[in-house]
Amino acid sequence: MADTPRDATQTVIDRPVLWPGTEERFAGYGIMGQPFDSGHLLALRHFPSTTIGAGYCSVWHRNPQGQWTFYATSPPRRSCSRYFATAAKSAVRVPIGIDWEGPYALRVRIPDVLEWRMELVSTGFTRLFNLLGRHVPRAVWRSDRLQAIVGRVVGPVLGAGQVRMSGIVPNGQHFAAGPRLMWLVGDSRARLDGTDLGTPAPLPRQQRLGDFWLPQRGVFVVANAAFEAFDPARHRSVPVSPAEGHPAHSIEEF
Repeated sequence: MADTPRDATQTVIDRPVLWPGTEERFAGYGIMGQPFDSGHLLALRHFPSTTIGAGYCSVWHRNPQGQWTFYATSPPRRSCSRYFATAAKSAVRVPIGIDWEGPYALRVRIPDVLEWRMELVSTGFTRLFNLLGRHVPRAVWRSDRLQAIVGRVVGPVLGAGQVRMSGIVPNGQHFAAGPRLMWLVGDSRARLDGTDLGTPAPLPRQQRLGDFWLPQRGVFVVANAAFEAFDPARHRSVPVSPAEGHPAHSIEEF
C-alpha cells in the first residue's frame, strides 16, 4: 500500500503496470498542472513505462503570452509532443531530475533552466479517492462512464475547474486517463530561466490543450493513460529534425 506520494511513485517505477489493449499506453505519475499568479503554468509527467519507446520525464511550460514549450528526456516523437506538438511553440530535449526531499516534498530540475519545488498534501477527498482507487481494477478505469463521472466530480470538489478524463488531443488522437491515486500541491515555488514564477494561483482563464484541461490548482496523480495509435491519414505528425536522437538541449521549433 502506498501511504505517501513518494511511496506511490517508487512503486510505479519499480513495478509499472500498463493498461491492457492495443493503444499507445503509459504508466506513471505527475503534476497535471500548476498555475502561478505570474500567469505561468507548469506541468510534470514521468512515465517509467510506455509502449512507444523508453520511459521518459517531461515538463510542460506555458508562458503568460500563451506559448507552450515541452521539455522531455526523449525525442519529441517518443514523448508528450507526439500528442500535443501542434499546440506548442517548441520541444526541447533536456535532462530532467526528479528528487524526493521528503515523503511529500518533490524537487524537479532542468539544469540551467528550471528549479521547481513543491509540497504535497492530503485532504479528506484525496484520502477517500486513494482508498477507493487502490481497490478499483485498472481495467475498470477504461470505462468511458467512470472517466466521465470522475471528471465531473474531481474538478468542482478540488476547486480545479473543468477536468476531462478522455477526449481529443491537439495532434488528433483520442486519449483516456485513469488516475488511481491523488494528492494536492499545498505550496509550490519555481524559477525558470532565472525568473521567479510567483505563488500558486488560478489563471484568469483556465487553459486547455484540445480536450485536455489543465487544472486551476496543483494536482499530483499516479495514473495510467492511453492514446489512439498514430494514423498518418488522420493524425498530425511531429516533425523530424537533425536534432532528434541527439543529447540534451536539442530544440525543435514547430
